[in-house]
Amino acid sequence: MRSLTVSSLAGAVLFLFLTALPGSAVGAPPFPEAAAGADAAEKAGDGDEDLDEDLLEELFGDEEEAEEILIGDPLEGYNRAVFWINDKFYFYLAKPVARGWRAVAPRPVRTSLGNFFSNLFAPVRAANCLLQGKVDDFGNEVGRFMVNTTVGILGFSDQAKKMTGIGPKKEDFGQTLGVWGFGQGFYFVLPLLGPSSLRDTTGLVGDFFLDPIYWSAPERQILYLAVKGGNYVNTTSLDKDTYEGIKRQALDPYVFIRNAYAQKRDADVAK
Repeated sequence: MRSLTVSSLAGAVLFLFLTALPGSAVGAPPFPEAAAGADAAEKAGDGDEDLDEDLLEELFGDEEEAEEILIGDPLEGYNRAVFWINDKFYFYLAKPVARGWRAVAPRPVRTSLGNFFSNLFAPVRAANCLLQGKVDDFGNEVGRFMVNTTVGILGFSDQAKKMTGIGPKKEDFGQTLGVWGFGQGFYFVLPLLGPSSLRDTTGLVGDFFLDPIYWSAPERQILYLAVKGGNYVNTTSLDKDTYEGIKRQALDPYVFIRNAYAQKRDADVAK
């Protein structure tokens, strides 16, 4: 029992540092993609073209609105330091690796892999739908998982969406806590993961223990991190340089992303 507890805690710590933020349940790259939600890369396309300005506006809204203070930031000094580290990690490691993957893997391959990862995370989405009392969405997630795992060949093809037009429901435990009445708390930038809040950081741990991938193998931490890391690289390879666009356009990218994140998460809870 003691070894299980220590192992679980160690896995949780590694998860907070190495997986991707479930702004909408599926691990997306940190920084603006995380603030925008896990479907940002899907909307962005294959990343082989210039930045889509319409996409940027859709994801983050008007910059003047984003400059309003929407969430407390008592740890701003620390958060800005981590933001700087994340920025360097993104440009000097994450993005080059993702570009390398983009160069060797055609878009259909990366899209299919993204579908596979999304299907793996369906149980977490379904659990959060149920915890939020969204019974119809819970049924949709369960149905999608069954169809995509079988007809869709382990989820590599999103046959459920092709058949019904219903996509995945972007739900995570941070949103569940919001539905239960918990506020966002203060802003918090996680190493490698990017923007978060006290509530959503707590939600990350909840999703971690809800995820059947973590409990599916003896070396579950290694498997879990490998899945999340693969999803991170693949999703980043599908992004159209959204973060680069933010840095070019925003007067203060830190403030812009902080408030865009708070707006997005409020909208996620309210929907």
